This record gives sequence, C-alpha cells and structure tokens, in this order.
Amino acid sequence: MQVKIRLQKAGKVATGAYNYRIVAISSSTARDGKHLEILGHYDPAKKPADLKIDVAKVNQWIQKGATLSDTVKSLVKKVTKEQS
Repeated sequence: MQVKIRLQKAGKVATGAYNYRIVAISSSTARDGKHLEILGHYDPAKKPADLKIDVAKVNQWIQKGATLSDTVKSLVKKVTKEQS
C-alpha cells in the first residue's frame, strides 16, 4: 500500500470557506476518503493563515515510505523554517 501525505478538504461547502486537514492516506483512496492519521490542519482563509503540523509524525510516515504532495511539502518546509 503506497501512502501519501496530502490535503483533505473540510469546512463549509455552502460558503466556500474550506479549511484542510493534512492526512496520511492510501494513494488509492479518494481525496475526501478515509484517512490513516491526521497530521495537522491548514486554514488559508484566516489572515495570517492558520497552519499546524506535527512534524515528528510527518517524519515517521516519511521513514515508513510515505510521499508528500507538492503543497504539503511546501507547508512542511514553511513550518520547519518558522520553528528554527
């Protein structure tokens, strides 16, 4: 089973005010399907954007062979830069 770390839509559909979960999910699962683990969240509508990621859990999944989507990769880079 190939695992990806990617964004999963959450929030209000009617208003279009989406926020996102950062999840570990099987690559064959639909975007909004059942996830394996929630690793953080991202709300781009807030100013400044609300971004929380458990970098230790992300690193554990990467060691197990998970791949990051391009968007999640840039968000993780942003969080690690802020922490250092």
